[in-house]
Amino acid sequence: MRALDREVQATIWQAIEPLIPRPASDHPLGCHRPRASDWECFKVMVVREATGCSWEDAERLCGNVVSDTTVRSRRDEWLAAGVYDAIANEAIRSYDRIVGLDLTDTAVDGSLHKAPTGGESSGKNPTDRGKLGWKWSILTDKNGIPIGWAIDGANRHDSVLFPATLDAAKMRGLLEEIETMWLDRGYDSGPIREELATAGIDDTVIAKKRKPGEAKKAGPKRQPMGLRWPVERTNSWLSNFGVLRRNNSRKTAHRLAELALAVALLLTAKLIDWRNRWSPVVAPIR
Repeated sequence: MRALDREVQATIWQAIEPLIPRPASDHPLGCHRPRASDWECFKVMVVREATGCSWEDAERLCGNVVSDTTVRSRRDEWLAAGVYDAIANEAIRSYDRIVGLDLTDTAVDGSLHKAPTGGESSGKNPTDRGKLGWKWSILTDKNGIPIGWAIDGANRHDSVLFPATLDAAKMRGLLEEIETMWLDRGYDSGPIREELATAGIDDTVIAKKRKPGEAKKAGPKRQPMGLRWPVERTNSWLSNFGVLRRNNSRKTAHRLAELALAVALLLTAKLIDWRNRWSPVVAPIR
């Protein structure tokens, strides 16, 4: 997985390191126990992010350099300092500056996943025999680049997360640039259209809800997906992260942090690929 590439991790670490709060040195004798390396803690976080394994297994996979308890404590410190939101925002800004976001066509969709330990922002998944699960709603540009997201329990309808998803894009100053939005039939309702009008998005393509028995009468013909496929592909990209696909966190803040880190890893890998694609290849001197 690209998130485990050394170059991807090193690039994100350059953005994270300046944001990490420095611990206070308040011991009266100045003889604190040596603090574990932030870089080693970050590597454990990335391994767990990619594989979805337990903190203890991630510690072992990284050579037992730092304990899982230390890594969890460090995660909470970084969360309180706003590190995860900052690196996700920086990744989006960097992509927009280097490659360019295409907001002529955008799409929103939700994605359901397992949350066996329950906790905040979890609920019974109607597509998984009522087992506990969670859901994210994500807004992407024409190429599937995430620009806004929100989370809730698996029992919540996509339309409930729609306002929060738009607000996330608005906070990044990207909502006003959207020209057209594509939505599936789950968003075919009056409140959604009012929300779109309030956001200033007049050009929308929403699949119509089927009436009872209409699907049978339609036969094999189906309504074309249109430009909703980029957001479906992005949901697939994010589902490759084990910690998102089967999430064992119990707090909403932790799940949002994991989703933000996944977005940062995803966009960083794309920017590295862009650089490699357009960087001139220097022929070796003979």
